[in-house]
Amino acid sequence: MKKKLTFITTAGLIAALYVALTYLCSALGLASGVIQVRFSEALAALCLFTPAAVPGLFIGCVISNLVTGCLPLDVIFGSLATLIGSFLAWYLRKHPIPALLMPVASNTLVVPFVLKLVYEVGDAWWFCFVTVFAGEVISCVILGYILYISLKKSGLGEKLRVMTVSKK
Repeated sequence: MKKKLTFITTAGLIAALYVALTYLCSALGLASGVIQVRFSEALAALCLFTPAAVPGLFIGCVISNLVTGCLPLDVIFGSLATLIGSFLAWYLRKHPIPALLMPVASNTLVVPFVLKLVYEVGDAWWFCFVTVFAGEVISCVILGYILYISLKKSGLGEKLRVMTVSKK
């Protein structure tokens, strides 16, 4: 029971952190549009330590998209892209770089369609794919890898894993 409560609490804290970081990026003009560099996407690195990051990032993305004024289809499909990318990152957690590329791939495959079909951006399809990919690489791979290395070297990543992963 204690592990379950810790898991839920950790997921909630990750969601809250995701929302706060996205809100900060939104205030700086970085969280929406064709080129999106959300500092919150770096939290994908937490998937390498705890499965609680998967629902945490998904819920955080849903809330972030709602409070930053995204349209309903963006809330749905953008959040699902985060869920898929987070789950695949957790699945590949023993291989950090490929794991961090999973949110990049899922968002690069989904977000350009949202931009073109929901927001009707006038940019070429290829441009949308390239710019979303670039923003996700900056957020997930570069910033995410820095976060991963920092947590690993400090021992906090292992503490997070032990705290939230139940032994069977």
